[in-house]
Amino acid sequence: MTDLSLEYLVQEPSIKTDKTPLILLIHGYGSNKEDLFSFASELPKQALIVSVQAPIALPFGGYAWYSITFDADENKFSDPDEGKASVQKLNIFLEEIIQKYKVDENNIFLTGFSQGAILSYAYSFTFPDKVQHVAAISGYFNHDFLIEKPTKNKVDYFISHGTVDQVIPVDWARKAPEFLTSLGIDNTYKEYPVGHGIHPNNFYDFKDWILKRM
Repeated sequence: MTDLSLEYLVQEPSIKTDKTPLILLIHGYGSNKEDLFSFASELPKQALIVSVQAPIALPFGGYAWYSITFDADENKFSDPDEGKASVQKLNIFLEEIIQKYKVDENNIFLTGFSQGAILSYAYSFTFPDKVQHVAAISGYFNHDFLIEKPTKNKVDYFISHGTVDQVIPVDWARKAPEFLTSLGIDNTYKEYPVGHGIHPNNFYDFKDWILKRM
């Protein structure tokens, strides 16, 4: 759909309640709104499921939340200005979704994969009062995307990573729960025998984590 500031797909709840939870799906680099939306039919029926598309168009139908560049030694760099800008764009979009669909502002889940996970971390520390739950899958915490020094928030986190991830090393992912725990923030961390993808057990653990918070 193209009626809001970012393109998106939506699955409305088949079980109606007075307070509809929102699960916002945020894809990774080079993907699009179709990717994580493939999980929508398996997610809780009482939730509004929205899969949002990043603003930066890439070749072959892909999109990104921020640019990634490489130097002569093949070191990879993320663009922090574009990352911060996407956090702001995501905030505008989330406000639009809340207004349009009348979801429960006190039960919002951000679910990000890879670049989407990195953006979800950044969003939850930039706007800690606007989201209650973050699932960060195959990502890491990038301090360069933060406007201010991070402090304790009331968000709870589900963090997962593949032990043989060839794109984002698992050591990078392990730093996030250590950092969150140091701030006294609730988090669950799990690893799975997979590369840069979502293991079936990862999905079921993530789904169970969501159900306990509905």
